[in-house]
Amino acid sequence: MDWEAQLKLQAYLDGELPEAERRRLEATLAQGGQSSLLLAELRQTREVLAGFEKGIQMPESREFFWSKIEREIRRQESPARVPAPVSWAARLRRLLVPASTVALLAIAGFLTIRNDGSSLLPGGTEMETALTDTGAFTYRDYSAGTTLVWLSYPAENEPDDDEDAVTLQ
Repeated sequence: MDWEAQLKLQAYLDGELPEAERRRLEATLAQGGQSSLLLAELRQTREVLAGFEKGIQMPESREFFWSKIEREIRRQESPARVPAPVSWAARLRRLLVPASTVALLAIAGFLTIRNDGSSLLPGGTEMETALTDTGAFTYRDYSAGTTLVWLSYPAENEPDDDEDAVTLQ
């Protein structure tokens, strides 16, 4: 039995079918079969449920109870709030604020690093080490106008003059 036929049987039991359909359905029911068995089961279920409802007492009136349910359904069915459209200026601001922050950090980085790769220390001082000769160290203080070159001899990877003399003999 299809879903439509089951719904028509329920409508027949509730007295909601038009007269012409009711007569056709009664003729089908008179022949017996699956539809008459389903109708008998629906009637039994209706009687059981009707007897069950008699013992239940609601703490409030039926109208008030159902009005609460109706209000809750309407509240849940209310359309979701649609956010206001974002203006083009706000979208541009969302893009420019992070981009300008990155640009400012990049400019600050470029200003602190000189072209030759050495970094500028606070107070306008600069330190430089020669990678080819690890025995020399240069310190420049631009605010005082001084330059200090520190030479450490013998260098760590060069032999002492005394050692050379010993090996030559």
